[in-house]
Amino acid sequence: MSLRAEIIDTGVEYLYKAKLVINKSAIEIFEYVAHPENHAKFDGSGMVKGTITGPKKLFLGAKFGMKMKQGIPYAIKNQVIDFQEGKTIAWQHILHNVWRYEFKEIDKNTTEVIESWDATHARGLWWIKKRKPWNWVPKAMGKSLVNLKNLVENA
Repeated sequence: MSLRAEIIDTGVEYLYKAKLVINKSAIEIFEYVAHPENHAKFDGSGMVKGTITGPKKLFLGAKFGMKMKQGIPYAIKNQVIDFQEGKTIAWQHILHNVWRYEFKEIDKNTTEVIESWDATHARGLWWIKKRKPWNWVPKAMGKSLVNLKNLVENA
């Protein structure tokens, strides 16, 4: 049986979450996610292709651009809106879709990681509603968490 992340039923339309326990400290996993050059490595959607601009390590207010592809190549600029070292990091793009990672330490070498995608307050919610279904999003997040686990546990 292959490893799978747990999809969390939020009961809220356009708010998706997935979680997985990773056998590394919260700070080690946080550090990996806080470096944008790693995002394409663990992305489970296949859309993130690489970094264009931004700092080596993210911080509150940092802006960073990513190469993306969904059908056609494009670029997106994000801004970090939440940054608590070892605990949480979140960013959004111009339409205010929010990607968040939460790191809940179970013990010094074990962490529950929760990834969420929140479009409940997106500027383009009309467009999001028009492009149903979005059931691929939690599946991609689950795959991202499995990829993240494999990368940080085997580093």
